[in-house]
Amino acid sequence: MFHCHSKRDRRHRHGAGSDFSDWEEEWKRFRSEVRKRAAAYAATHSMNPADREARSKARRVAAAVGFSIHFTAYVTVILVLALINLVTSPWYPWFLWPAFGWGIGLFAHFMAAFGRHAIKQRFFDPMVEREVRREKAVMTSEKQASIGELSSTIAHEIRNPIAAAKSLVQQMGEDPASPENVEYGKVALEELDRVERSISHLLKYAKEEDYSFTNVNLASVVDSALTQMRAKLDDAHVQVARNYISGPTVSADGDKLRQVFANVLDNAIDALGRVAEGRRIDLFVENGRPDRATVRIHDNGEGIAPEKIDRIFNPFFTTKDKGTGLGMAISRKIIEAHEGTIEVESEPGRGTEFTIRLPLPAKA
Repeated sequence: MFHCHSKRDRRHRHGAGSDFSDWEEEWKRFRSEVRKRAAAYAATHSMNPADREARSKARRVAAAVGFSIHFTAYVTVILVLALINLVTSPWYPWFLWPAFGWGIGLFAHFMAAFGRHAIKQRFFDPMVEREVRREKAVMTSEKQASIGELSSTIAHEIRNPIAAAKSLVQQMGEDPASPENVEYGKVALEELDRVERSISHLLKYAKEEDYSFTNVNLASVVDSALTQMRAKLDDAHVQVARNYISGPTVSADGDKLRQVFANVLDNAIDALGRVAEGRRIDLFVENGRPDRATVRIHDNGEGIAPEKIDRIFNPFFTTKDKGTGLGMAISRKIIEAHEGTIEVESEPGRGTEFTIRLPLPAKA
C-alpha cells in the first residue's frame, strides 16, 4: 500500500546488481542527510539577520577564548618542563616530546576554533546553498507542472461539454421545427449540467472547509455511509459483508468522513458493474496499529489497471463516463486534514481494496 500512491512489488537483486544496489542505497542516504542539513541550514538562516550575526559572533568569541586558555596552558606547562629539563638533564632535551605531542593537539584545536569557520564558509555553505536552490527549483518546477496539468484538465472538462451544447443549439437554430430538437435540448442540458457539476466539485476541492472534530465511533460512520448508498447498492445487486461489530472511537468530523466512505463505496459499486454475478463488498473496521484505526473496503470487481492506479487521487482523473474525477481527490484531502492516510491496492481481475487509517485519540 502507499500513502496516496500504489504499493509496488520489489525484487531482491543478486550478484553484481546487488553491489550497485548497495551503492545506490548509500547514495540515497547521503542525499537524505544533505537535505536534512539543508533544511536545518535554511531554518537557521531564516532567523532575523541581527540575531543570526549575534549568535555567530558569540560562538566565535567563545571559540577564541577557549583556544587562548588552551594556548596559555600549553606555553606555561612546556616552559616549566623545559626549565626542569635544563636543571636535571641539560644534555638531553626530553621536553620536546611532550611539546611536540601536545602541539599537535593545540594545532587541531586551532583548526577547530578558527579553521572550521573558514572551511565551512568556503566549502560546506556553498554546497548546502546549491542543494537548497536545487530543491526549490525542483519544487517550483513540479508545482508549475501540476498547475499546468490541472489547468489543462479543467479546460478540457469544461470546454468539451460547452462545445457539444453549443453545437446542439446551433442545429436547433438551423431547423427550429425539427422533431429532434426536443432530444437535442435534453442532451444540451445534460452537458451543461455536467459543466455545473465539474465547477461545483472543483470549488469544493479548492475551498478550505471548516472541520468540526468530535469523538465519533468509526463503525457508526461507516454504517451511515452504507445507509446513504443503500439504494444504489440494492439497484446494483451488490452484497455487503460487515466484518465488524463495533469500532474504535476517533476524533473526527463525522459528516466529512461519511462522505469519504460514501465516495469509496460509490466507486466500488461502479467497479462491480461489469461483474456478472456474485458482486460483493467487504468492510473491515479495526484498531490496526496501537495508535491507528483502520477501515478497509474491498470489492471483487475487475480491478484497476497498473498504469492508472497511480492517478486515482489526481484531480479530474476518472474511469467513469460521467464522473467528474474529483471524488477521490476530495476524499484524500479530507483524510489528510484528519492526519490520516488513504491507500489503494488493486490487481486486475481480483478486485480493489482501499485502506483508510486515522489516528486514535491520545490516552490520558
